[in-house]
Amino acid sequence: MSHPTYLETLDVRRLLEDYPIGDAFTARYAGMSRDELFALQDVRFRTLMKRGWEIPFYRRLWGAQGIEPGDIAGLADIARLPTYDKSDLMASIAEHPPLGDFHGRGESPVVMHTTSGTTGRPQVLLFGPKGREVGNLLVARMYRWIGIDHTDVVHSVYGHGMINGGHYIREAVTHFTNALFLSAGTGVETRSAQQVRLMADFGATVAVGFVDYIRKLAEVAEAEGVKDQIPLRVIIGHLGTEDRAAIERVWPGSKAYDWYGVGDTGSIAGEGPDRDGLYVWEDAHYLELLDVDSGAPVDTGGTGDMVVTCLYKDDVAPCIRFNTHDVTHELAGRGELAFKRIAGFEGRSDNMVKLRGINVFPHAVAALIEDRADLTGEYVCRIRRDAGGRDSMEVELESRGGSDVGQIAELLRRGLGVEVEVVLCEPGGTAAATQVDVRQKPLRLIDERGL
Repeated sequence: MSHPTYLETLDVRRLLEDYPIGDAFTARYAGMSRDELFALQDVRFRTLMKRGWEIPFYRRLWGAQGIEPGDIAGLADIARLPTYDKSDLMASIAEHPPLGDFHGRGESPVVMHTTSGTTGRPQVLLFGPKGREVGNLLVARMYRWIGIDHTDVVHSVYGHGMINGGHYIREAVTHFTNALFLSAGTGVETRSAQQVRLMADFGATVAVGFVDYIRKLAEVAEAEGVKDQIPLRVIIGHLGTEDRAAIERVWPGSKAYDWYGVGDTGSIAGEGPDRDGLYVWEDAHYLELLDVDSGAPVDTGGTGDMVVTCLYKDDVAPCIRFNTHDVTHELAGRGELAFKRIAGFEGRSDNMVKLRGINVFPHAVAALIEDRADLTGEYVCRIRRDAGGRDSMEVELESRGGSDVGQIAELLRRGLGVEVEVVLCEPGGTAAATQVDVRQKPLRLIDERGL
Protein backbone atom coordinates (compact mmCIF):
# COMPACT_ATOMS: atom_id res chain seq x y z
CA MET A 1 0.00 0.00 0.00
CA SER A 2 1.33 3.41 -0.94
CA HIS A 3 1.07 6.54 1.20
CA PRO A 4 2.44 10.05 0.56
CA THR A 5 5.70 10.69 2.37
CA TYR A 6 6.40 13.63 4.68
CA LEU A 7 7.88 15.82 1.95
CA GLU A 8 5.20 14.89 -0.60
CA THR A 9 2.50 16.30 1.67
CA LEU A 10 4.18 19.72 1.83
CA ASP A 11 3.69 22.63 -0.56
CA VAL A 12 6.64 24.67 0.69
CA ARG A 13 6.09 27.60 -1.63
CA ARG A 14 2.50 27.95 -0.44
CA LEU A 15 3.63 27.58 3.16
CA LEU A 16 6.10 30.46 2.78
CA GLU A 17 3.46 32.60 1.07
CA ASP A 18 1.02 32.04 3.93
CA TYR A 19 3.61 32.42 6.72
CA PRO A 20 6.39 34.62 5.30
CA ILE A 21 9.89 35.03 6.68
CA GLY A 22 12.70 37.46 5.92
CA ASP A 23 11.92 40.68 4.06
CA ALA A 24 8.52 39.34 2.96
CA PHE A 25 7.53 39.01 6.63
CA THR A 26 8.29 42.57 7.66
CA ALA A 27 6.88 43.98 4.41
CA ARG A 28 3.51 42.29 4.96
CA TYR A 29 2.98 43.01 8.63
CA ALA A 30 4.55 46.44 9.05
CA GLY A 31 1.64 48.14 7.30
CA MET A 32 -1.24 45.78 8.08
CA SER A 33 -4.10 47.07 10.23
CA ARG A 34 -5.48 45.22 13.25
CA ASP A 35 -8.78 44.72 11.39
CA GLU A 36 -6.99 43.12 8.44
CA LEU A 37 -5.05 40.90 10.82
CA PHE A 38 -8.21 39.77 12.62
CA ALA A 39 -9.84 38.92 9.28
CA LEU A 40 -6.85 36.73 8.41
CA GLN A 41 -6.99 35.04 11.82
CA ASP A 42 -10.73 34.46 11.46
CA VAL A 43 -10.34 32.60 8.16
CA ARG A 44 -7.69 30.34 9.64
CA PHE A 45 -9.69 29.79 12.81
CA ARG A 46 -12.71 28.56 10.86
CA THR A 47 -10.55 25.99 9.07
CA LEU A 48 -9.06 24.98 12.41
CA MET A 49 -12.47 24.50 14.02
CA LYS A 50 -13.59 22.25 11.17
CA ARG A 51 -10.60 20.03 11.88
CA GLY A 52 -11.16 20.27 15.64
CA TRP A 53 -14.61 18.71 15.35
CA GLU A 54 -12.96 15.66 13.74
CA ILE A 55 -10.81 15.03 16.83
CA PRO A 56 -12.35 12.88 19.63
CA PHE A 57 -10.73 14.94 22.40
CA TYR A 58 -12.39 18.17 21.26
CA ARG A 59 -15.77 16.56 20.54
CA ARG A 60 -15.76 15.31 24.13
CA LEU A 61 -14.44 18.59 25.61
CA TRP A 62 -16.87 20.80 23.73
CA GLY A 63 -19.81 18.41 23.95
CA ALA A 64 -19.53 18.42 27.73
CA GLN A 65 -20.30 22.15 27.58
CA GLY A 66 -23.29 21.62 25.30
CA ILE A 67 -21.49 23.05 22.27
CA GLU A 68 -22.44 21.67 18.88
CA PRO A 69 -20.98 22.17 15.38
CA GLY A 70 -22.18 25.52 14.08
CA ASP A 71 -22.37 27.16 17.52
CA ILE A 72 -18.96 28.76 16.97
CA ALA A 73 -19.40 30.91 13.88
CA GLY A 74 -15.93 32.44 13.93
CA LEU A 75 -13.10 33.83 15.99
CA ALA A 76 -15.41 36.33 17.69
CA ASP A 77 -17.06 33.36 19.44
CA ILE A 78 -13.86 31.74 20.71
CA ALA A 79 -14.53 32.64 24.36
CA ARG A 80 -17.51 30.26 24.32
CA LEU A 81 -15.12 27.32 23.99
CA PRO A 82 -13.67 25.86 27.20
CA THR A 83 -9.94 26.04 27.81
CA TYR A 84 -7.89 22.94 28.61
CA ASP A 85 -4.39 22.30 29.92
CA LYS A 86 -1.75 19.64 30.26
CA SER A 87 -3.74 17.72 32.87
CA ASP A 88 -6.50 17.15 30.30
CA LEU A 89 -3.97 15.89 27.74
CA MET A 90 -2.37 13.55 30.27
CA ALA A 91 -5.83 12.21 31.16
CA SER A 92 -6.41 11.58 27.45
CA ILE A 93 -3.17 9.61 27.27
CA ALA A 94 -4.09 7.61 30.37
CA GLU A 95 -7.49 6.72 28.89
CA HIS A 96 -6.19 6.08 25.37
CA PRO A 97 -2.55 4.97 25.74
CA PRO A 98 0.04 5.58 24.55
CA LEU A 99 -0.79 8.55 22.27
CA GLY A 100 -4.12 9.82 23.63
CA ASP A 101 -7.04 10.91 21.45
CA PHE A 102 -6.19 14.60 21.00
CA HIS A 103 -4.89 14.05 17.49
CA GLY A 104 -6.10 12.74 14.14
CA ARG A 105 -3.09 10.78 13.03
CA GLY A 106 -4.67 8.31 10.61
CA GLU A 107 -2.22 7.39 7.84
CA SER A 108 -0.57 10.80 7.81
CA PRO A 109 3.19 11.06 8.40
CA VAL A 110 3.91 12.38 11.89
CA VAL A 111 6.81 13.57 14.00
CA MET A 112 6.63 12.47 17.63
CA HIS A 113 8.47 13.99 20.57
CA THR A 114 7.63 14.71 24.20
CA THR A 115 7.70 17.66 26.58
CA SER A 116 10.54 18.03 29.07
CA GLY A 117 8.49 16.77 32.01
CA THR A 118 9.45 19.81 34.10
CA THR A 119 6.06 19.81 35.83
CA GLY A 120 5.54 16.04 35.86
CA ARG A 121 5.49 13.06 33.50
CA PRO A 122 6.52 13.95 29.91
CA GLN A 123 3.63 14.48 27.53
CA VAL A 124 3.43 13.11 23.99
CA LEU A 125 3.64 15.69 21.19
CA LEU A 126 2.57 14.84 17.63
CA PHE A 127 3.16 17.01 14.58
CA GLY A 128 1.91 16.75 11.02
CA PRO A 129 4.18 18.03 8.23
CA LYS A 130 2.42 21.39 7.92
CA GLY A 131 2.23 21.96 11.68
CA ARG A 132 5.85 20.97 12.08
CA GLU A 133 7.27 23.16 9.34
CA VAL A 134 5.23 26.26 10.20
CA GLY A 135 6.39 25.82 13.78
CA ASN A 136 9.97 25.64 12.52
CA LEU A 137 9.73 28.74 10.39
CA LEU A 138 8.24 30.77 13.24
CA VAL A 139 11.52 30.21 15.07
CA ALA A 140 13.52 31.03 11.94
CA ARG A 141 11.34 34.11 11.34
CA MET A 142 12.72 35.69 14.49
CA TYR A 143 16.28 34.54 13.74
CA ARG A 144 16.17 36.03 10.24
CA TRP A 145 14.57 39.25 11.53
CA ILE A 146 17.41 39.92 13.97
CA GLY A 147 19.98 39.32 11.25
CA ILE A 148 21.04 35.66 11.34
CA ASP A 149 22.07 34.35 7.91
CA HIS A 150 24.41 31.96 6.09
CA THR A 151 27.48 33.63 7.59
CA ASP A 152 26.52 32.64 11.14
CA VAL A 153 27.40 29.59 13.21
CA VAL A 154 24.60 28.72 15.64
CA HIS A 155 25.57 26.79 18.77
CA SER A 156 22.54 25.11 20.39
CA VAL A 157 22.43 23.80 23.95
CA TYR A 158 18.90 22.45 23.65
CA GLY A 159 18.59 18.70 24.26
CA HIS A 160 18.23 16.16 21.46
CA GLY A 161 16.60 13.20 23.15
CA MET A 162 12.84 12.61 23.17
CA ILE A 163 12.31 16.28 24.11
CA ASN A 164 11.12 18.37 21.18
CA GLY A 165 13.12 21.55 21.83
CA GLY A 166 16.52 20.79 20.31
CA HIS A 167 15.10 19.04 17.28
CA TYR A 168 12.84 21.79 16.07
CA ILE A 169 15.43 24.47 16.70
CA ARG A 170 17.82 22.45 14.54
CA GLU A 171 15.16 22.10 11.83
CA ALA A 172 14.39 25.81 11.99
CA VAL A 173 18.01 26.82 11.50
CA THR A 174 18.85 24.30 8.80
CA HIS A 175 15.57 24.58 6.85
CA PHE A 176 15.09 28.34 6.90
CA THR A 177 18.26 30.33 7.78
CA ASN A 178 21.15 28.62 5.92
CA ALA A 179 23.36 29.15 8.98
CA LEU A 180 25.76 26.43 10.13
CA PHE A 181 24.30 24.54 13.10
CA LEU A 182 26.22 23.01 16.00
CA SER A 183 23.89 20.58 17.77
CA ALA A 184 25.86 20.37 20.99
CA GLY A 185 22.87 19.77 23.26
CA THR A 186 23.02 19.68 27.04
CA GLY A 187 26.07 19.19 29.22
CA VAL A 188 25.21 15.49 29.40
CA GLU A 189 25.18 15.09 25.62
CA THR A 190 28.34 17.13 25.08
CA ARG A 191 30.51 18.02 28.06
CA SER A 192 30.75 21.73 28.77
CA ALA A 193 34.52 21.84 28.16
CA GLN A 194 34.03 20.18 24.79
CA GLN A 195 31.21 22.59 23.95
CA VAL A 196 33.31 25.71 24.39
CA ARG A 197 36.10 24.20 22.29
CA LEU A 198 33.57 23.51 19.53
CA MET A 199 32.41 27.12 19.79
CA ALA A 200 36.01 28.29 19.44
CA ASP A 201 36.96 25.87 16.63
CA PHE A 202 33.94 26.71 14.46
CA GLY A 203 33.68 30.38 15.43
CA ALA A 204 30.21 30.33 17.00
CA THR A 205 28.50 33.68 16.47
CA VAL A 206 25.11 32.73 17.93
CA ALA A 207 24.20 30.73 21.05
CA VAL A 208 20.65 29.46 21.56
CA GLY A 209 19.14 27.72 24.57
CA PHE A 210 18.34 28.31 28.21
CA VAL A 211 20.43 31.20 29.48
CA ASP A 212 21.30 29.44 32.73
CA TYR A 213 23.51 27.03 30.80
CA ILE A 214 24.79 29.61 28.31
CA ARG A 215 25.94 31.63 31.31
CA LYS A 216 27.71 28.55 32.69
CA LEU A 217 29.50 28.09 29.35
CA ALA A 218 31.02 31.55 29.70
CA GLU A 219 32.66 30.46 32.96
CA VAL A 220 33.86 27.21 31.37
CA ALA A 221 35.25 29.04 28.33
CA GLU A 222 37.17 31.35 30.66
CA ALA A 223 38.56 28.39 32.59
CA GLU A 224 39.55 26.59 29.36
CA GLY A 225 41.28 29.68 28.01
CA VAL A 226 39.19 29.90 24.82
CA LYS A 227 36.71 32.64 25.58
CA ASP A 228 38.49 35.25 23.47
CA GLN A 229 38.36 32.83 20.52
CA ILE A 230 34.54 32.71 20.50
CA PRO A 231 33.07 35.60 18.42
CA LEU A 232 29.62 35.41 19.99
CA ARG A 233 27.42 38.31 18.89
CA VAL A 234 23.87 37.01 19.51
CA ILE A 235 22.31 35.03 22.38
CA ILE A 236 18.74 33.81 22.00
CA GLY A 237 17.21 32.36 25.13
CA HIS A 238 14.22 32.35 27.42
CA LEU A 239 15.16 35.41 29.41
CA GLY A 240 11.86 35.66 31.26
CA THR A 241 12.31 37.91 34.26
CA GLU A 242 16.10 37.90 34.02
CA ASP A 243 18.08 41.00 33.16
CA ARG A 244 19.57 40.65 29.68
CA ALA A 245 22.52 42.78 30.78
CA ALA A 246 23.75 39.97 33.01
CA ILE A 247 24.15 37.41 30.22
CA GLU A 248 25.61 40.08 27.93
CA ARG A 249 28.13 40.95 30.62
CA VAL A 250 29.54 37.42 30.79
CA TRP A 251 29.66 37.24 26.97
CA PRO A 252 31.04 40.71 26.08
CA GLY A 253 30.09 41.99 22.63
CA SER A 254 26.88 39.95 22.45
CA LYS A 255 23.24 41.03 22.33
CA ALA A 256 20.62 38.89 24.09
CA TYR A 257 17.14 38.33 22.65
CA ASP A 258 14.12 36.87 24.39
CA TRP A 259 11.53 34.50 22.94
CA TYR A 260 8.66 32.39 24.25
CA GLY A 261 6.96 29.14 23.32
CA VAL A 262 5.90 25.77 24.74
CA GLY A 263 5.96 22.25 23.37
CA ASP A 264 2.28 22.12 22.43
CA THR A 265 2.32 25.40 20.52
CA GLY A 266 5.84 25.96 19.26
CA SER A 267 7.20 29.50 19.11
CA ILE A 268 4.52 32.00 20.13
CA ALA A 269 6.45 35.25 20.34
CA GLY A 270 9.92 36.71 19.96
CA GLU A 271 11.85 39.95 20.04
CA GLY A 272 12.73 41.92 16.94
CA PRO A 273 15.75 44.13 16.32
CA ASP A 274 14.21 46.82 18.56
CA ARG A 275 14.15 44.44 21.58
CA ASP A 276 11.04 46.30 22.75
CA GLY A 277 8.77 43.47 23.87
CA LEU A 278 8.04 40.09 22.31
CA TYR A 279 5.96 40.24 19.14
CA VAL A 280 3.26 37.57 19.11
CA TRP A 281 3.19 35.73 15.76
CA GLU A 282 -0.48 36.57 15.37
CA ASP A 283 -0.81 35.27 11.84
CA ALA A 284 -0.12 31.84 13.34
CA HIS A 285 -1.48 32.19 16.91
CA TYR A 286 -4.45 33.74 18.65
CA LEU A 287 -3.27 34.63 22.15
CA GLU A 288 -5.62 35.41 25.05
CA LEU A 289 -4.54 36.63 28.47
CA LEU A 290 -7.01 35.40 31.08
CA ASP A 291 -7.22 36.17 34.78
CA VAL A 292 -5.64 33.34 36.78
CA ASP A 293 -8.59 33.03 39.16
CA SER A 294 -11.69 34.03 37.17
CA GLY A 295 -10.69 33.12 33.62
CA ALA A 296 -11.95 36.50 32.39
CA PRO A 297 -9.91 38.52 29.86
CA VAL A 298 -7.50 40.96 31.48
CA ASP A 299 -7.05 44.56 30.37
CA THR A 300 -3.91 45.65 28.53
CA GLY A 301 -1.17 45.78 31.12
CA GLY A 302 -2.93 43.28 33.35
CA THR A 303 -1.22 39.99 34.19
CA GLY A 304 -2.87 36.77 33.04
CA ASP A 305 -2.44 33.17 31.92
CA MET A 306 -1.44 32.77 28.29
CA VAL A 307 -4.15 30.78 26.50
CA VAL A 308 -3.09 29.88 22.99
CA THR A 309 -4.90 28.79 19.84
CA CYS A 310 -2.53 27.66 17.07
CA LEU A 311 -4.23 28.85 13.91
CA TYR A 312 -1.85 26.88 11.69
CA LYS A 313 -2.10 23.45 13.31
CA ASP A 314 -5.07 22.17 11.31
CA ASP A 315 -3.52 18.88 10.21
CA VAL A 316 -2.70 16.21 12.81
CA ALA A 317 -2.88 17.79 16.28
CA PRO A 318 -5.00 20.96 16.58
CA CYS A 319 -4.37 23.24 19.57
CA ILE A 320 -7.48 25.27 20.47
CA ARG A 321 -7.53 27.34 23.69
CA PHE A 322 -4.64 25.61 25.43
CA ASN A 323 -3.89 27.16 28.83
CA THR A 324 -0.12 27.21 29.21
CA HIS A 325 -0.41 28.48 32.81
CA ASP A 326 2.49 30.76 31.94
CA VAL A 327 1.89 34.34 33.01
CA THR A 328 2.64 37.61 31.19
CA HIS A 329 1.10 40.98 30.35
CA GLU A 330 0.52 42.82 27.08
CA LEU A 331 2.51 45.96 26.32
CA ALA A 332 0.62 49.12 25.38
CA GLY A 333 1.05 50.82 22.02
CA ARG A 334 2.11 49.52 18.65
CA GLY A 335 5.63 48.44 17.76
CA GLU A 336 7.14 47.97 14.32
CA LEU A 337 4.50 45.44 13.26
CA ALA A 338 0.74 45.00 13.48
CA PHE A 339 1.29 42.19 15.98
CA LYS A 340 0.70 42.89 19.67
CA ARG A 341 3.61 42.60 22.06
CA ILE A 342 3.95 40.85 25.39
CA ALA A 343 6.47 41.24 28.19
CA GLY A 344 7.56 37.60 28.00
CA PHE A 345 7.46 34.81 30.57
CA GLU A 346 6.92 36.14 34.10
CA GLY A 347 6.20 32.89 35.95
CA ARG A 348 3.76 30.00 36.10
CA SER A 349 0.37 30.42 37.70
CA ASP A 350 0.43 26.75 38.76
CA ASN A 351 3.89 27.34 40.25
CA MET A 352 2.83 30.48 42.05
CA VAL A 353 3.09 30.54 45.83
CA LYS A 354 0.84 32.60 48.05
CA LEU A 355 2.74 33.85 51.09
CA ARG A 356 0.74 35.87 53.61
CA GLY A 357 -1.69 36.94 50.94
CA ILE A 358 0.98 37.88 48.36
CA ASN A 359 1.38 36.01 45.06
CA VAL A 360 5.05 35.10 44.61
CA PHE A 361 6.62 33.73 41.42
CA PRO A 362 9.95 32.01 42.23
CA HIS A 363 11.32 33.00 38.80
CA ALA A 364 11.09 36.65 39.87
CA VAL A 365 14.13 36.09 42.10
CA ALA A 366 16.36 35.97 39.01
CA ALA A 367 15.73 39.57 38.02
CA LEU A 368 16.39 40.79 41.55
CA ILE A 369 19.84 39.25 41.87
CA GLU A 370 21.18 39.46 38.32
CA ASP A 371 23.22 42.64 38.79
CA ARG A 372 25.04 41.52 41.95
CA ALA A 373 28.67 40.64 41.23
CA ASP A 374 28.92 38.76 44.53
CA LEU A 375 26.27 36.23 43.39
CA THR A 376 26.53 33.74 40.52
CA GLY A 377 22.85 34.13 39.54
CA GLU A 378 22.07 30.53 40.50
CA TYR A 379 19.37 29.95 43.13
CA VAL A 380 16.66 27.57 44.30
CA CYS A 381 13.50 28.27 46.34
CA ARG A 382 12.06 25.86 48.89
CA ILE A 383 8.49 26.14 50.17
CA ARG A 384 7.72 24.77 53.62
CA ARG A 385 4.67 24.67 55.90
CA ASP A 386 4.92 24.74 59.69
CA ALA A 387 2.70 22.93 62.21
CA GLY A 388 0.35 25.90 62.28
CA GLY A 389 -0.26 25.74 58.54
CA ARG A 390 1.83 28.85 57.77
CA ASP A 391 3.84 28.71 54.53
CA SER A 392 7.32 30.17 54.19
CA MET A 393 9.93 30.32 51.44
CA GLU A 394 13.67 29.83 51.73
CA VAL A 395 15.84 31.14 48.90
CA GLU A 396 19.27 29.51 48.60
CA LEU A 397 21.73 31.63 46.61
CA GLU A 398 25.23 30.91 45.36
CA SER A 399 27.72 33.49 46.63
CA ARG A 400 31.26 34.16 45.44
CA GLY A 401 31.98 35.63 48.85
CA GLY A 402 31.37 38.85 50.73
CA SER A 403 27.57 38.72 50.51
CA ASP A 404 25.45 40.28 53.24
CA VAL A 405 22.52 37.99 54.04
CA GLY A 406 20.48 40.75 55.65
CA GLN A 407 20.98 43.08 52.70
CA ILE A 408 19.94 40.39 50.22
CA ALA A 409 16.92 39.46 52.32
CA GLU A 410 15.80 43.10 52.27
CA LEU A 411 16.35 43.26 48.48
CA LEU A 412 14.12 40.20 47.99
CA ARG A 413 11.52 41.49 50.44
CA ARG A 414 11.15 44.73 48.49
CA GLY A 415 11.16 42.99 45.12
CA LEU A 416 8.81 40.12 45.99
CA GLY A 417 6.60 42.08 48.36
CA VAL A 418 6.98 39.56 51.16
CA GLU A 419 9.68 38.42 53.58
CA VAL A 420 11.66 35.28 52.69
CA GLU A 421 14.54 33.48 54.37
CA VAL A 422 17.92 33.73 52.63
CA VAL A 423 20.60 31.04 52.76
CA LEU A 424 23.99 31.32 51.03
CA CYS A 425 26.12 28.55 49.57
CA GLU A 426 29.31 28.32 47.53
CA PRO A 427 29.29 28.46 43.68
CA GLY A 428 27.84 25.22 42.37
CA GLY A 429 26.03 24.56 45.65
CA THR A 430 22.53 24.67 44.15
CA ALA A 431 23.35 22.49 41.12
CA ALA A 432 22.21 19.23 42.69
CA ALA A 433 18.80 20.74 43.48
CA THR A 434 18.29 22.70 40.25
CA GLN A 435 19.92 20.04 38.02
CA VAL A 436 21.21 22.88 35.86
CA ASP A 437 23.86 20.63 34.27
CA VAL A 438 21.40 18.00 33.04
CA ARG A 439 18.01 19.68 32.58
CA GLN A 440 17.03 22.07 29.82
CA LYS A 441 14.92 23.97 32.37
CA PRO A 442 16.57 24.08 35.80
CA LEU A 443 14.28 23.53 38.78
CA ARG A 444 13.79 26.76 40.70
CA LEU A 445 11.05 25.70 43.12
CA ILE A 446 11.06 22.70 45.43
CA ASP A 447 7.82 22.24 47.32
CA GLU A 448 8.49 20.50 50.63
CA ARG A 449 4.96 20.89 51.99
CA GLY A 450 3.97 17.33 51.06
CA LEU A 451 0.69 18.45 49.52
